[in-house]
Amino acid sequence: MTRFKRILLKLSGESLQGKQGYGIDPERLGDYARQIKEIHDMGVQIGIVIGGGNIFRGLSGASKGFDRVKGDQMGMLATVINSLALSSALTAEGVKNKVLTAIRMEPIGEFYSKWKAIEAMEQGMVCIFSAGTGSPYFTTDTGSSLRGVEIEADVMLKGTRVDGIYTADPEKDPTATKFDDITYQEVLNRGLKVMDLSAVVMCNDNHLPIYVFNMDVVGNLKKVIEGEPIGTFVHS
Repeated sequence: MTRFKRILLKLSGESLQGKQGYGIDPERLGDYARQIKEIHDMGVQIGIVIGGGNIFRGLSGASKGFDRVKGDQMGMLATVINSLALSSALTAEGVKNKVLTAIRMEPIGEFYSKWKAIEAMEQGMVCIFSAGTGSPYFTTDTGSSLRGVEIEADVMLKGTRVDGIYTADPEKDPTATKFDDITYQEVLNRGLKVMDLSAVVMCNDNHLPIYVFNMDVVGNLKKVIEGEPIGTFVHS
């Protein structure tokens, strides 16, 4: 039995660096593809958004003198590179998939539409949504919220390098305690950095729950789908 029928999986671009510390680590990419295959084989309909922080981050570019709009566009292209890499890895695992882009760039990917995505997922394909929202000043967190709401996902699964949401950054504060369950309003009141503010508000307004978990531990994605409480559930 699966806890969710259709999911939006948000993956960190920085996590793709793996042990390399830059670019795309083939071992980490392969781990992700095999975990996605596991839940795909269980019949889960899957949409994916992956960040581009392992290649280029628009905000950091702006801080170094890049024009903000051009910097964000570079970040969008970084997500396309990661999406193509994940698509290739999924194909190697025998998983049919489709890359959809928020900016027209055929033949690299098909131009995104909600109906095209839902039809593909219902036919058993994994859909990878790239190029963010297609507009500057938005992050892939907001892009994930938007796509999750559009495709009518049951949940957004936010795969990170920590096992949930804490009262403070557990990598910096050893006294930080983990939440098993928390409301969006409490996230906002406490100023917890789960996602960008615009993404949190969009999920709250549209009743899209988020489950935050550690994607870098092999097998965790399947555990989440099966309902094992290994992360933090965020809801309205």
